[in-house]
Order: sequence, then C-alpha cells, then structure tokens
Amino acid sequence: MIKSFLESYFLAALLTLCVAFSWVPPAKSAEGISTITSNESRLELWYSAPAKQWTEALPLGNGRMGAMVFGGTAQARYQFNEDTLWTGGPHSYAHPGAAEYLPRIRSLLFEGKQREAERLATDHFMSVPMRQMAYQPFGDLVLEFTGHDAFEDCRRSLNLDTAIASTKYRVNGIQYKRESFASYPDRAIVIHVNCDSPQGLAFTARMSSPQTDVSLAPAGDRTVVMTGRVRDTELNRVGTIASRMRFASHLQVLHTDGNTSISDGVLRVTDASSATMVLTGATSFVDFQDISADPVSRSQQDLEQIHHKSYEELRADHLDDYQRLFRRVTLDLGPSPNVDLPTDQRVLRYAEHPDPELESLFFQYGRYLMIASSRPGCQPANLQGLWNDQLSPPWDSKYTVNINTEMNYWLSETCNLPECSEPLFQAISELSQSGGETARVHYDAPGWVLHHNFDLWRGTAPINAANHGIWPTGGAWLCQHLWWHYLYSGDEEFLRKKAYPIMESASEFFADYLVEDPRENQNWLISGPSNSPEQGGLVMGPTMDHQIIRELFASTIEAAEILEVDENLRMELSSRVARIAPNQIGQHGQLQEWLEDIDDPSNDHRHVSHLWGLFPGEEITPDTPKLFGAAEKSLNFRGDEGTGWSRAWKINFWARLRDGDRAHRVLHGLLRLTDSPLTDYKGGGVYSNLFDAHPPFQIDGNFGATNGICQMLLQSHRRTGDGLWLVEVLPALPSAWPTGAFTGLRARGGFEVDIAWKDGKLETASISSSKGGSCILSCGSQQTTVSLAPGETKTLDGALIIQ
Repeated sequence: MIKSFLESYFLAALLTLCVAFSWVPPAKSAEGISTITSNESRLELWYSAPAKQWTEALPLGNGRMGAMVFGGTAQARYQFNEDTLWTGGPHSYAHPGAAEYLPRIRSLLFEGKQREAERLATDHFMSVPMRQMAYQPFGDLVLEFTGHDAFEDCRRSLNLDTAIASTKYRVNGIQYKRESFASYPDRAIVIHVNCDSPQGLAFTARMSSPQTDVSLAPAGDRTVVMTGRVRDTELNRVGTIASRMRFASHLQVLHTDGNTSISDGVLRVTDASSATMVLTGATSFVDFQDISADPVSRSQQDLEQIHHKSYEELRADHLDDYQRLFRRVTLDLGPSPNVDLPTDQRVLRYAEHPDPELESLFFQYGRYLMIASSRPGCQPANLQGLWNDQLSPPWDSKYTVNINTEMNYWLSETCNLPECSEPLFQAISELSQSGGETARVHYDAPGWVLHHNFDLWRGTAPINAANHGIWPTGGAWLCQHLWWHYLYSGDEEFLRKKAYPIMESASEFFADYLVEDPRENQNWLISGPSNSPEQGGLVMGPTMDHQIIRELFASTIEAAEILEVDENLRMELSSRVARIAPNQIGQHGQLQEWLEDIDDPSNDHRHVSHLWGLFPGEEITPDTPKLFGAAEKSLNFRGDEGTGWSRAWKINFWARLRDGDRAHRVLHGLLRLTDSPLTDYKGGGVYSNLFDAHPPFQIDGNFGATNGICQMLLQSHRRTGDGLWLVEVLPALPSAWPTGAFTGLRARGGFEVDIAWKDGKLETASISSSKGGSCILSCGSQQTTVSLAPGETKTLDGALIIQ
C-alpha cells in the first residue's frame, strides 16, 4: 500500500521494470486487499492525553452499533449507540386534505403574495406533527480502575487500517493496555484489557442509560443485562406520537484469567492479567411500520453467537471483514515532517505548515467513518453518522436531504465502498412507500415525493416551517445515488429490480407536479411551491429544483432505454424535460438562484443550491462554457468560508471547476481546530478527533471532504459524443501535492484506476474493468482510448501510451 513518496516512486519504477521484463507484479486479491503491506503509522489518529470531551473521544462502529471511546486511565468511558433507537413510533406524517389548498398556494405565489401563501401552507399543508423524531443515545459503559489517576506515558489512538482503538499507559511500573473495536460479523463491541503483571489488573464495569425505566440485572455469573425504553420528550407529549421503543444490552466478561463477580448490576474483575468483554444491544424495531421485536432476546442471541470465540478469533474475524473494504484504496499525497506529532498538535501546526500526510489521513478517515456507520442490514448514516450522546441532538440527528444525507454518500461509489450505500438504498425504497401517500395526500399526484427531512419512521411530508420545509425534490436527489450505483457497477439486475422502479415512480410524480408558468410566454414548466434551500421564502421555480428534476428525467429515460421498457413514459419525460425552465445567467454574470434575476453578490450564505448542476449534478461542465463561467462567478460571490459541510461542498465545486489550488485552499480552511462546539457557526473546522464541526458536529463535512479530494484526483462524469466515459486523472491537482499516488479509486463505466505522479505530471496509470468496456483516459491535453475485457488491467505511461 502506497504511503510515502518513496514507496509511490518505487512502485512507478517497479511498474516500468515489470513492463520491460514482461513480468506482472502481484495484483490485488479477489477481496480487493492490496498485497503491499501498509505503514500503519500513517493511518493513525493518536493523542498523548485522555479525552475529556465527547468531541475528543474516538469513534468505533459496525454500522449498527457505535461507541465513542474516551480512553481515560482511572475511568474509561464507552458511550454507545444503536442505529434504530429513536423517539416516536410508526406514524403517517401526511396532512389530510392538504391537496385541496395546493392550487391556492400556487396562485398566491404567482400573484406575488408570498407571505399569504406561506400562512395558508402553514395551516393546511405541513406535516402532522410539524416536526419529526430524534435519534437517541443508548447508554454508557464505564470501566473504573482504582489507583490509576497517577499515570505515565499515556497514548490513546485509533488505527484506521485495523479499526481498533487503543489506550496504553503505565501505573507504578505496570504497563496497561486496552483495545476495542466494533465487529460487524459478530454484531458486538469488543473490549480487551491487559497488563504485564500477573494479577495486576482489577476494575469494575457498569452500564447506564439516559433513557427511562432503566434496570440492570445479572444474567449469569459473568453477564449483566440492561433494559429500558426511550424517554418521552416534550415533542412527543404535545404531538400525536408516543415513544414506545424498547431496548436491551448485554455486557459479558467473555474471558479472563482472574475472578469475576456481580453486585448491584456492576461487574467486577480482580486478580487478572487480561479480560475480554463483549457488549451487544438491540431495540424493538423491526421496520418503520413495526416495533414489536423483543430486544432482550435479540441482544441475547447476538451474545450467544460469540460466546465460544476467543479474543484472537474475534479480532481476526473483525480484521478480515473490515480490511476487505478499507484496503481497497490507498492515497499518498507526499511526506510530512509532522507525522510523529499527536493528531491535535498536527492540526494546530497545519494552520501554518504544510502536512499532506494529514490531508491523506483525513481522506481515509472519511472512508473509515463510512464503513463504521453504514453497512448492509443497518440504517443509513444520519446527520451524525452513528454517534450521538444527546437526548435532543442538533437537528434531531436525523436525515436532511437538501444536501446533508446525499453528501454522506458521495464517496461510496468513487472511493470503492459501494456496499456501504445499501442502507441508503433500502431507506429510499421505504421512502418511496411513505412518499407515495404524501404524493397523494399533499399533491393529488401519482408516484412518490420526499421533502427536506426524513427520520426512522420515513416521514416524507414537509416539516418545520412552510418557508423552507416545502421543498419537494429530496426524493429526486436521492434517486441520483441509485443511478450512480448502476453507472459505476454496470449491474443491470440492480437497475431493473431496485433502482428503476423507484426512479420511474419519482419521475411520474414530477411529470404531474410541474406546472406552466403563466408569467412568461416561453411555455416553461416550473417547480413549485418550493424554495431555494436555507435561503427561505416559498417561491415558484427555484433553479436547484429544475436541475435535479432534469437529471432525474434524463437518467430515468436512459435507464428505460437500457432496460427496453416504458416507451410511452420515455416520450412523455422527453417532452417535459425540454420545457423545464433552463439555467439562466443574471445581471452580475452569475448563475441565477431563482427565475427572477435577484441574486445579491454580497450574499455569502453557506448553501449554494443553484450550483447543484455543477456538483453533484453533471449538466454544468467545460462543455457548457457560459454556464461554467457563471457558476464560477456565483461561487466566488459566496466565498471560501462557511460551516464544515459547506466548505466540503465547495471543495467539490472548485474541483469540478478545475481549480485545484482553490479547492485545496478550502480544504485547508476546513482542516483546522474549531474554537468551540457551540459557537462560530460560520467558521467550520474540525474537532481534535477530526470530526467535522458545523459546528456542532455533523459528519457530512468529513464525507464531503473525502469525496472532494477524490474529485481533485479523478473525475468521470462527462461523456464523449459517441457515449464513451471520459475518465480524467488529475483534473484539479493542487500545487501543494506535486508528487503522489493513489490506488483503487473508481470511475463510471465499471473502471478502477491507480496512478502515480511526480512534479505535477503523470508518471504511470493503471486502469482495470470489472465488466469490460471502453473509455477515454485523459490527463490534461493527453487522451487515449482504452478498451478492456472483463477483469483486464492495462498500464499506461505518463504520455498515456499503453504499455
């Protein structure tokens, strides 16, 4: 695995020698694991002091269960979550009779009576209740070590290559170590504690929860079970949804060479040199319409599946599962003199001194967090991924789909983690069901619709307030991820059975929903009532809506052509897409955010909705130079600052605009320590554990930044006139990364790319295809056609000459 300049340069030279002597170097295994040993020190977050705050703790996750590891000495805290523990219960959020008021709302907006339209919508068009439910903390596991307050040489770390958190320190000359990880195959959090002195280890372990009706009871001589139910909140009492979710967790000392006992729900281990504990947890959630499961039985079953395993077996199974995903991609952006500093000190120093290895660490951290928070069979990564310690988390830690949820999943296809999108696809399938009711009740329309938020109960109706909650293109945006999965994989079965039916239904809604604009004579179809996200104000015809709907219609048409189905629908969508109000350039040379030319050049708002067509959309490219220039003008108006997720989006924007140095400048502004978890809302940054700071913590900035770095190095959203994908390497390489390499990044068309570059110029490129096909490989002004058989790999030199 390439982790330094010398290694990457050696690999380039090795490839050249291999060609010269007609020898093929060891390839990746079938599981995608590189045969080159990784340098783990380059893939580690580490600190020289215990964590005091939640945003200093280190995250573990197996997609379903997550834990924040505080890594203290006298007290070690593991604050844990389970992804189905939410307030509320199965519920329809639709507002009966809402569709009766839709024509009047539109009429008022066309007449310029915005406030009146918003009042009418507030009374008759909004979700019931007005807000959705909140993701909840499950509990805490606290280990206490008497006499460990005075310690030496504390080092706590998170190794991204192993997904194992460690804490090491010495007390009275004895070395203590704790390792913990969240195992996906074994559905448990595993903690192993040891010391280098016989009988030198003694501690207590206690579980607790901030929820209600919590009880602790022994379940054998080495196991404690905690049960409870979600606490009632003020929202639940004034709304119509009762909190009924129940939960249970089991803590077991799986192995120890010492003694164990239980008293008052507290586990005790004494006279030991090692101990292995496992934590399982479950809720009564079955699906978004059913919460009848027995959480005690489910948690107990998970425990019984692993009671026969040793710590070494648990660890080996965890590594085998995790590294099959993580090791698919490597990234080397050059060496750093700061690699031996604690991570928080590196971030502080980064403000004044270059640290490309910190940037590559940040990239891989995003991939790590994706694997940790989104695995098949689990819920999608929410606003905080998997991790939350608050009963009333910011924005309820749910799913905001006017940017944040989608940003979470930008990286999954490009960064070689397509399996991690499965929870999102399952959620979209469920949303198409609940969204069908919202389409009928609110719009008297076929198909399905989703507004700007959803929760565990798959609420799809507009929430919070009419002036920003009525935004109907959330589901259409999510359909982009279904289409991407097909484009990157070529999986026609997925397209036929999973993606296309949902895309078709979403398109049917918008074909019915679009209305003619009576205010102009060009026969335009427009979206509305809607808004331009976060700018506020109910309007007709925001630019972002039209960009999303155009792409939805285009991808649905192409999917139908591939599957050779629905010719009539194709014709209908084709006629409508040609009439959707086009992108327009305004008086300041900007891309207009609305139909009206009212953009304010001094507006530096964090949400840049009207540039959706630049990224993640694909209609504004160098092939549309006027719109490309107008998008750059708009982005310059908004500036490089903003909240964490906004900065991450701007990295992607500038990469698409081919300005690598500007993209890197925004990355540099994001990768700095934030001053406070609750203030400086415009500043963005990261916390010491590298969590993105909105602030407060939102995981979308981590995921968005990882994808932004990828966009700087590889793009594949354009096609040639004859339909071949244009796979562009180093399209926005910043001067800060003169030499480097990557392996395993994916391009549309089923291609995978490895490259190495030196002094800003391509040295070698390797491209493979899982399904076979042709593409145009491009770097700067150089282009060549590459045709591959299924499973074939070809290597090219810096001039893109096939070797």
